[in-house]
Amino acid sequence: MKKSKETIQLKDAIAIGIGGMVGGGIFAVLGLAVSLAKGGTPLAFLFAGIIALFTAYGYSKLSLSFPDRGGTVRFVNEGFGKGIFSGGINNVLWVSYIIMLALYASAFGSYAPNLFSITGSKAIDTHIFVSGVIILASLINYYSLEVVGKIESIAVFVKLCILIAFAALGVYGLFGNANVSQLNPSNWESPFLLLTGGMVIFVAYEGFELIANAVPNLKNPKKNVPRAYFISVGFVVLLYIVIAMITVGSLSFDKIANAKDYVLAAASKPMIGQLGFTIMTIAALISTFSAINATIYGGSRVSYELAEDDELPHSFTSQLWNKPIGLFITAILTLLAANFLNLESISTSGSAGFLMIFAVVNFTAYKKAKEINASKIITLLGAILCALAFIVLIVQQSGSNILGVSISIGIIIICFIVEWIFKKGFLNSTKQDDN
Repeated sequence: MKKSKETIQLKDAIAIGIGGMVGGGIFAVLGLAVSLAKGGTPLAFLFAGIIALFTAYGYSKLSLSFPDRGGTVRFVNEGFGKGIFSGGINNVLWVSYIIMLALYASAFGSYAPNLFSITGSKAIDTHIFVSGVIILASLINYYSLEVVGKIESIAVFVKLCILIAFAALGVYGLFGNANVSQLNPSNWESPFLLLTGGMVIFVAYEGFELIANAVPNLKNPKKNVPRAYFISVGFVVLLYIVIAMITVGSLSFDKIANAKDYVLAAASKPMIGQLGFTIMTIAALISTFSAINATIYGGSRVSYELAEDDELPHSFTSQLWNKPIGLFITAILTLLAANFLNLESISTSGSAGFLMIFAVVNFTAYKKAKEINASKIITLLGAILCALAFIVLIVQQSGSNILGVSISIGIIIICFIVEWIFKKGFLNSTKQDDN
């Protein structure tokens, strides 16, 4: 009986995937995507979605063969062993979670001042809201994980209802709107920039990998694991494309640029006026808060898993206030990243990190294709697409966002150097002491 209580249904797994993707990402990066791709923004979301679908295939096959709460960490270790390379990649995963948290917090801080003013200065208010939401989510995680789960369940339902209503009203509102002509191919950026736009906002799709952590408890996994991945990713790809079409077709490019950090709320205004703006702002606050609330503990669990696998010092398995020490460290690093990095740099770093990680996971699926009953062609294509997307992102952004590129490359290099020092130095000395 105890086992049945822990079993989750297909709908729960789909909710985990959709909730992980439709978190704060779309609210944070939509304006950024339009600034890069202009009228071709829906196509940019499609490009990113195709890569997500290829990667979902690899994840579904690996999840069935290696069901583990460690998810991505387990897959990387299965593909490359517990060495410096896998440790470095898994460290990048942990830092990428921190970058995602910073992205969500930045989005919260951009939307909140539109409803509440504390100091009268939007810049100062933004930093107050950014810091406040991270601290509040951390305190809730320390207080009760059950509360975290309840908040996430309610938030997923509310934000999906609002976004689906936005999509339905928006499609109807496009008829007769003068700005719909902005969707014409003449207003698209070059194919290279469209692809880059999709890669910068790839962070809006990354959450589907959370399904892997729930697979050990999923009912009828052979049937439901692929369904959970493809239904959730497919639904979100369609939703994002429709939202992008509505946004570009409802507001002029100038208005989108002016409201870049809270463009979804601005796009709601032409439909039902100030009420639409307020409702979408509230949806953004609920979504970004719930995303921080759910991700901050998930990020700390990654550091805990890495410490157990000898890829981080064992001190990361120790506890502070009855929770993994990684929770406190993750919260502090998120506070620093969210307050000192701009949105585009955060988005670029997060996308680069996850594209690199997904390339490795897809390649793991390719290496183990026979063992996991996967297509070598599909898994190899997934690995190549992620790797090419990573290169395209770095090359294009190096001309316009050198800070974001420097942070992205710096994070990767530091993660591997730290892992090398740990494995060659600290871990070896510990083993010698034991002998």
